[in-house]
Amino acid sequence: MKQMKSEVLDGMQIDWDVPITMDDGLVLRADVFRPTSPGSFPALISYGPYGKGLAFQEGYKTAWEIMVRENPDAVAGTSNKYANWEVVDPEKWVPDGYVCIRVDSRGAGRSPGYLQHNNARETRDIYECVEWAAAQPWCNGRVGMNGISYYASNQWRAAASQPPHLAAICAWEGWNDAYREANRHGGIACTFRKNWQDMQVKTVQHGMGERGRKSPVTGELVCGPETLTDEELLRNREDMWGEVLSRTLDSPYYRERSADLGKVIVPLLTAANWGGQGLHTRGNFSGFTDSASRQKWLEVHGGSHWAPFYTDYGVRLQKRFFDHFLKGANNGWDMEPRVLLQIRHPGERFVARHENEWPLARTRWTRYHLNPGTMSLSAEPVAAAQSISYDMMGDGLNFSLKVQGAPLEITGPIALKLFVESSTSDADIFAVLQVFDEQDKEVVFQGALDPHTPIAQGWLRASQRKLDPQRSLPYRPFHSHDEKQPLVPGQVYELDVEIWPTCIVVPPGYRVVLTVRGKDYEYAGERAVLSNMKNPMKGCGPFEHDDETDRPPDIFGGKVKLHAGPGRESSVLLPIIPPA
Repeated sequence: MKQMKSEVLDGMQIDWDVPITMDDGLVLRADVFRPTSPGSFPALISYGPYGKGLAFQEGYKTAWEIMVRENPDAVAGTSNKYANWEVVDPEKWVPDGYVCIRVDSRGAGRSPGYLQHNNARETRDIYECVEWAAAQPWCNGRVGMNGISYYASNQWRAAASQPPHLAAICAWEGWNDAYREANRHGGIACTFRKNWQDMQVKTVQHGMGERGRKSPVTGELVCGPETLTDEELLRNREDMWGEVLSRTLDSPYYRERSADLGKVIVPLLTAANWGGQGLHTRGNFSGFTDSASRQKWLEVHGGSHWAPFYTDYGVRLQKRFFDHFLKGANNGWDMEPRVLLQIRHPGERFVARHENEWPLARTRWTRYHLNPGTMSLSAEPVAAAQSISYDMMGDGLNFSLKVQGAPLEITGPIALKLFVESSTSDADIFAVLQVFDEQDKEVVFQGALDPHTPIAQGWLRASQRKLDPQRSLPYRPFHSHDEKQPLVPGQVYELDVEIWPTCIVVPPGYRVVLTVRGKDYEYAGERAVLSNMKNPMKGCGPFEHDDETDRPPDIFGGKVKLHAGPGRESSVLLPIIPPA
């Protein structure tokens, strides 16, 4: 590896490939962007596996093109020469007196080592990087973390490890529960992890060398100077998908990769995406509600996974937060209401509204009963016993509620209770909340990745229906996932399904539809494609559950019978927000 190089470019002092030695002796490599003027400044650090030298425009071509087309302010006021996927653009931060540090994670990009994600070693690496940054002469001793997705989710774990100089974090769309959010939704394996490692991680693994890309700015190889064989690269990384398939229950493996939110005490801004079903959204909300920090704020937006972070709206929000906690600016941030929601309306229309808590204190928790006789969501319980069956691999059952008189706002987490029997020893429940307009056309939104995303989704493997009574809430069932309880065919079981938080204002004349099915939701229209995704997206983005090892057809291809009526009141608890 060449020695670090320092040069002045575009009004910034840039130190390339700065060595940061970890406590076990391994040397990570970082790029440091800082002001040219003398003095000490707060530092923003990001640590991740996507290759600090890989240009956003090259590595994520279609995502970049969509952002340029739909969010031109995200790429304005900068040359975009230093644009990287999911981390801050230094040209938007360094002029305002920040040092931006990008660290290639162990085994990725220009940092050597064994490539293993989200584990205790990675958390310790981030701890060491934070403390290293704070000790540099150009740093004022206050270090923050900022970034999207991978660069957000590891903030929760880093904060829980409590580096002395970590002063604030901004977790922008970042999960924190490795089992329930990142790998196994309701116990069902999500194939995202398998495809993610193939498409976004192996391609920038340290040792790709000449087979990898070159930095358009430095001309250096993104993945380091050494070119390893396929066999050597394989030995140097964890088989993540193999680990997920072999670990069907929650365990120390997943707990090591999850955050102990009770130990997160730093000031934080957590930014969620209503359309982030399948990875991040749940973690951003629980990061707000469950962290121990006394200075915490929640922001929730729509749109794509990447663009809002770079827009004027996103950058202003982040800077106000970090200016207050890293620079000590008396800018009124501490007086901001704790919650900022972009309230979602059909037509991709969002209206900003401040709140003081989550879930909203004025929520009218309203129970609607699933009525198989009328296929409706009824305010009244079903009077007599009824049942209806569906094929697990079919389109499932649709229960409809027509909105009449005034708009209906649904904002918050959702809990579904079902009474079901299966023809096999198990059943996977996929719960989907949809909205249809007066012409009976489905209203979908730009999700974090998929442009045709439904209103909300939830999942549960029936054999893992056991609840944790200490952590369950009326509106959020929490499953322990610590044992399997196989079903006896023909016997009725009570299931509580967590549906991730959502927001929608439904106009009069529209219908809210709850679909209960045994496979992933599919949008009826066109498929969307992103260059960094392995397959065309069908409505769930890359967050699908179709691996036959995890879901053998002889078990998950049978029939389910749903029951309703006295003693078996299948129902959904919706968070209705009354008009102001």
